[in-house]
Amino acid sequence: MNIHTFICNPYSECTYLVYGLPSEPEANCYIIDPGMYTDKEKQLVLTFIQENRLEPKAVLITHKHPDHVCGLEYIQNLYPTISVMNNHSEWMNMPCERLLTPGHKEDAVCFYFKEASTLFSGDTLFLESVGRTDLPGGDFETLKDSIHTLISTLPDNTTIYPGHGPKTTIAHEKQYNPFYL
Repeated sequence: MNIHTFICNPYSECTYLVYGLPSEPEANCYIIDPGMYTDKEKQLVLTFIQENRLEPKAVLITHKHPDHVCGLEYIQNLYPTISVMNNHSEWMNMPCERLLTPGHKEDAVCFYFKEASTLFSGDTLFLESVGRTDLPGGDFETLKDSIHTLISTLPDNTTIYPGHGPKTTIAHEKQYNPFYL
């Protein structure tokens, strides 16, 4: 599995392109949290897709805060038939599992690609931290429950790609995340 990260918008949101899944045609790609805000950011994502001859199959939305979906309309205009997958979508024939992880926002989900031991956590889980809960739809106790479930049930070798900041692993978070300890 290949993962390309774009740092987007004034909030340094991570937009991911996932492609090259063993169980999928090589050209298939998935766009996770399209946070492209400027024309330059939109063009960078489009150029990468075109230069690598990728075929976007779905957009995966971890939650609907503006910094994670501000590029969604752009993608839908480019690819009018693309599926948009979120908390309320039908999940048949998807290469990843949708894990419900409310707390940062009531509609928050993470996407787990089991065959690659990879989790896209949105704003649920960060390197040694968690997402904020002071915005509408946030609840700290609910987020703590979501974090505990993720960290205690996923394999230690799972790589976590968060909605902001650097990647981490479940093993690292077990040892250093103060919200899990």
